[in-house]
Amino acid sequence: MIRVRVFASPEALARALANDIARSLRERRHLVLGLPTGRTPIPLYRELVRLHAAGGADFSGAATFNLDEFLGLAPSDPRSYRTFMARHLFDAVNLSPRRIHFLNGAAADPRAECARYERAIARAGGIDLQILGLGRNGHIGFNEPGRSLAADSHRVRLTTTTRRANASLFENRTRDVPAEALSMGIGTILRSRRIILVATGAGKGRAVVRTVCGTLTTRWPASFLQVHANVEAWLDRAAASRLSAAL
Repeated sequence: MIRVRVFASPEALARALANDIARSLRERRHLVLGLPTGRTPIPLYRELVRLHAAGGADFSGAATFNLDEFLGLAPSDPRSYRTFMARHLFDAVNLSPRRIHFLNGAAADPRAECARYERAIARAGGIDLQILGLGRNGHIGFNEPGRSLAADSHRVRLTTTTRRANASLFENRTRDVPAEALSMGIGTILRSRRIILVATGAGKGRAVVRTVCGTLTTRWPASFLQVHANVEAWLDRAAASRLSAAL
């Protein structure tokens, strides 16, 4: 069952979640974090940077694993998710570079790269806290709707909806967004000890309802969060606006 928390605004949600993460870092110095990209987590990363600057968030022992990366983009590419994370979080906190883990979109052998990533997660002891965003088509990570879902990290073809949602990284040209990506699989995500799904804005309202209350189906990958024993949906009022009628 997905437990729901509703906040007055995206900013209030970001503050509360940053404080939750900071508390987890204090309780478990070697916390392993799973992190998302996209517009939704930017306020969270801003709050974590602020907390760190104020002495309230210590990342020195933490490790991070990001959910996904565009296929064909090197980590140094300004459009890559690795660069996005450096800009919004990594360069502003005291994370050790050797504890920052990313799928390499420019790997010569994508299948081998995905297997390497799974081994790295296992060596780290698994993900303690996985933060997720929610796609309008129900994707989490880059696990797109389909007839089946991959359990482990894998290569995936992106839908037009997902490519359009990422166009801002490519000068708003959807055609320039890579057609494929590497992503943690549904099984990888569900092996996390705790999961927090973040959704903000009225545009995510329908997606929230289908995720929290809908049928378990590969056509809506986020629905599989319902089977996890420790998952929460953190929403602002706009994203939660359709839930009361559905529950």
